[in-house]
Amino acid sequence: MVRAVVIGDARTRILDAAEELFAGRGFEATPTEIIAKLAKVRDDLIFDYFPRKIDLLVALVDERTHVEEDREVDAVPGDLRGTLCRLARGLPLRASPAMRRILFREADTHGSVKERLTRLNGELVRRARFALGLAMPGARGDAARLEVAAATFAAILLYQENLCQLTGHQIDPEAVAELIAHSLV
Repeated sequence: MVRAVVIGDARTRILDAAEELFAGRGFEATPTEIIAKLAKVRDDLIFDYFPRKIDLLVALVDERTHVEEDREVDAVPGDLRGTLCRLARGLPLRASPAMRRILFREADTHGSVKERLTRLNGELVRRARFALGLAMPGARGDAARLEVAAATFAAILLYQENLCQLTGHQIDPEAVAELIAHSLV
């Protein structure tokens, strides 16, 4: 019983170390020996859990990035800004800033990472489109504008960590909600 806790703890430490190092250095530039050192495990223990280094990246992305299952949307007809603000505050996106950096950095070179990023983005767009549709019941005929608004809002939510790195300041989802709301009325 104690052994299982120690093993699980080692795997978690390996994933924690990989997340930190891949976010800072990138996947290709991070040797497994450095991951093991940061995780305080033997070098070969990583391969007991992850037969290849790429398996470590895949497990990290699969386990540490997701959008939780559907939750109710708090949409009020006519209140676009409020609906988007509530969506942003209540959005169950689970991906640390480090994981978001990993997703964007590695999506170009690793198909499984790109697939995960695509699924996350798609789910965020779907939820934003649904919320906007509820808040604008008469806008069903203007599907193209709703799609663009939903995609823009989802991009800010998903990409905000990268935008912060580029611009040096946080992008306020509520300010974006206000801009989108004004563009739709």
